[in-house]
Parts: sequence; structure tokens; C-alpha cells
Amino acid sequence: MFLFGAHRWRGESGRKYRFETVLTKEGLPKEGNGGIYVFVRRRFVFFLEPLYVGKAHDLRNRLMGHEKWPRAFWYYGATERHVHYPIGEEADRRAVETDLIRGLKPRMNDVEIPDPNKKAKPKAAAAHAAPAAAKAA
Repeated sequence: MFLFGAHRWRGESGRKYRFETVLTKEGLPKEGNGGIYVFVRRRFVFFLEPLYVGKAHDLRNRLMGHEKWPRAFWYYGATERHVHYPIGEEADRRAVETDLIRGLKPRMNDVEIPDPNKKAKPKAAAAHAAPAAAKAA
């Protein structure tokens, strides 16, 4: 089935990562395989929307009882999970996960990961308060 085969997700860096589609628990990797997973909503057959990106040192155990899957499925309409493995080292998994979250901006990832290389923009209130404080002095 070509619709549910491999898929590539692109990170903020421009690098593409190859993921396998998992529809059943039999399709999950064997125990002990660490990697990255994406909860996905398929719309109109070919349009895929990433809902959540995560990492795990054991994909099978993590995905079998994931606390965010019910919300992804019932509330956001997730239809499948994509997995990218094996990635043995935690630092490598963290780097790939961060790249994908920054690039895909999935709606269920709660916290935006700051980029230490980018200069932070001042908050709107702080930008307005600074000129007023300078005039008052």
C-alpha cells in the first residue's frame, strides 16, 4: 500500500527524515529501538498534518500507552503514527526531535523550543514601555 509506506518530514535545518507509517501495534518496532515518532492527521488522502513530535528510548513501549494519543485521536483526528528509528543515543534523538518541532510546529507540542542562535525579540509591552521610561527621565 503506497499511501501508508514511508514518508519524509523536513526539519527546520532543511534536513529530511524518513519515517515509516504505523497503523497497528504489530507495525511498531521491536522493543529496545529508540527513535522519533510523529502523530499525524491525514486529510483528503494525500495531505498530512503533523500533530505531535516526540522521542523515546523504546518506541514500542512509549507508543503503546502514550498519554497524548487519545487527545490526538479524538480531538484532533489523528489517523496514524510515523516512526523514525533506530537512533541509539539520547543526544541524537533530542537533536532530531528539536529540528522537527521547530520545522513542523505541531499544534500538540506544548512548549516552543528556543533557538540559542537567534536573537530574542523584545516583548511588545517592553518595547512600548522603554520609550516612555526614557521620556520620563
